[in-house]
Amino acid sequence: MNNSFRHESIPDKWFTVVNYTVLTLLFLIILYPLIFIVSASFSDSSAVISGEVWLWPVRPTLDGYSAVAQYSQVWTGLRNSIIYTVIGTLVNVIVTILAAYPLSRKDFYGKNLFMILFMFTTMFTGGLIPTYLVVKQLGMLDSIWAMVIPSAMSVWNVIITRTYFQMTVPDELLEAAQLDGCSDFKFLWKIVLRISGPIIAVIALYYAAANWNQYFNAMIYLKHQSLYPLQLVLKDILISNDVDSGMLSGDPEDAARREAMRVLLKYSLIVISSIPLLVLYPFVQKYFVKGVMVGSLKG
Repeated sequence: MNNSFRHESIPDKWFTVVNYTVLTLLFLIILYPLIFIVSASFSDSSAVISGEVWLWPVRPTLDGYSAVAQYSQVWTGLRNSIIYTVIGTLVNVIVTILAAYPLSRKDFYGKNLFMILFMFTTMFTGGLIPTYLVVKQLGMLDSIWAMVIPSAMSVWNVIITRTYFQMTVPDELLEAAQLDGCSDFKFLWKIVLRISGPIIAVIALYYAAANWNQYFNAMIYLKHQSLYPLQLVLKDILISNDVDSGMLSGDPEDAARREAMRVLLKYSLIVISSIPLLVLYPFVQKYFVKGVMVGSLKG
């Protein structure tokens, strides 16, 4: 036990014990479903249905992943999700920076009005039908842009990015650059972006996670299955039990076996759809504390 704990008062010690106990319980509550999903994805389908899987895989098998690998719609959805995530995140970050940087400048006339307009959109929206009509009139239905443009910017991310610029880019640096004849766009490109790695990494991960997990816009704006993202394929399996017979080996008329494989496929696809973000997160995790805390310190 560390020395700081020994020197604490009795109430403080009880508070520490309770705090650690509650946090440990919360950790276990969050961790167990993740372990169960991974274990179920590697377990025999009959064991999953009968409830034999609790913590570790029961009669380990790769049948679920093998069936996923044989289903072309999964690979098409994976490809589409990667395209939507990469292009969407790139557009998101560019638009957010171009909105946040002017709002961080003290010499930008009317910035308070623009902030009010931005904040207004967080409280009031046109609704689903008007938004759909706008997307339709712009000719974006059944295209990649229907997945990118309607969610091109998050006001919350603009606010934290603006705050980061205000606290990180000193006015003296801007004045020195202007004296040397540096334009606003050159100053943004050459100087501001180079010292804003933490906040760019944070908002990029926020946007990437949102784009990767997005399925609602795909349900509304996409009609052809060849354009469906992986999350929409997963949604069909989880909610609609829409499993193509091509995902199943053997006799497709065997109803019991098809149902067992459906259950196994759900867990396998959940694991597969989670892997890209789990791989990406460690590369930007070190920026999170600095980037997020700066955005929360000053409005």
